[in-house]
Amino acid sequence: MAKTNVVVFGASGHARVVCDVIRKQGDFNLLGLVDKATDQIGNLGEYPILGRDDELPSLMRKYDVSCGIIGIGDNWLRAQVANRILSMAPDFKFISAIHPSAQIGQYVKIAPGTTIMANVVLNCSSVTGRHTIINTSSSLDHDCVLGDFASIAPGCTVGGSVEIGHYSFIGLGANIVHNIHIGDFTVVGAGSTVLNDLPDQSVAYGTPAKVVRKYQQGERYL
Repeated sequence: MAKTNVVVFGASGHARVVCDVIRKQGDFNLLGLVDKATDQIGNLGEYPILGRDDELPSLMRKYDVSCGIIGIGDNWLRAQVANRILSMAPDFKFISAIHPSAQIGQYVKIAPGTTIMANVVLNCSSVTGRHTIINTSSSLDHDCVLGDFASIAPGCTVGGSVEIGHYSFIGLGANIVHNIHIGDFTVVGAGSTVLNDLPDQSVAYGTPAKVVRKYQQGERYL
């Protein structure tokens, strides 16, 4: 049976890792990358850049592709690209890229567009929202909820029954204890330990993590 053709949107280092996950997953035929930059037609490593994202309808016809995933690390930019894709091609379908070394528990729900990197542990009854990223060697314990367009950096440990809001970001090596609620559009700094709930639109870091300022929607954090 022929594998479904897919593309990755973006042409950064993160996009290359997403390509590698798809290749190792083995469920899809990865055709190449689609990027916003007009001057980047060529290759990114072994993967060809097929064209610009504003050419998507013609690329879909040319390459017989109607599925893909967004390989952009920044949460807000990823959401903008997702909206742009669906405005041009409402029937486009988003896949999930799951590394074969990831450990996925029973009753886990993984929404379309999710990327799960190598050595991730996602324990039973956890839920990922649309277009989320769980990066290398991070773990989410039982009954966690990761909101739409949220992301977790490499090496994070998240306890059970933790809720991470839409568009929020958990930095490298951060730890979150059980039963914590982190609001929408919130950034937790690298190496932090979260012992208490964090409100919407906040930047917090330290051990224990404390809110240091308000996060502005769309502000770059990577």
